[in-house]
Amino acid sequence: MSHHDERTFVMVKPDGVQRGLIGEIVSRFEERGLKLVGGKFMRIDEALAHDHYGEHEDKPFFDGLVEFITSGPVFAMVWEGADATRQVRAMVGETDPAESAPGTIRGDFGLDLGHNVIHASDHEDEGANEREIDLFFDEDELVDYGLDTAAWVYEDEQH
Repeated sequence: MSHHDERTFVMVKPDGVQRGLIGEIVSRFEERGLKLVGGKFMRIDEALAHDHYGEHEDKPFFDGLVEFITSGPVFAMVWEGADATRQVRAMVGETDPAESAPGTIRGDFGLDLGHNVIHASDHEDEGANEREIDLFFDEDELVDYGLDTAAWVYEDEQH
């Protein structure tokens, strides 16, 4: 990783997988200039769902979150780039798709709060990225590599 990169966790939820949106979502992040350093197609079991959504355990919608995220496969990813968490959150849109701007992933593909296609780490929750990355990926599953396009994305890289 270069000095200006950070890693962020993103997951295409079961509704996004079932609707065939993995490729579209990956393409959007790649086109933005972010680098995919980890990806895993998987099913989340109840224990992992409880760990992932642990901060919501006391809320009335918790059981529904767990039931939904375990209802089908997901595509978990780690993306890298300058200010990656904030960049990804801007591309994803608001949690409620009805409040998401057109052009965002949720604004373009979501209609329902409960089926909002994608999860992304919150840039305002310090440590959320590391915690979520560690929940879903072992260190050896993340690949560190150079990307030739970096010089065309970041002005401080050499051409």
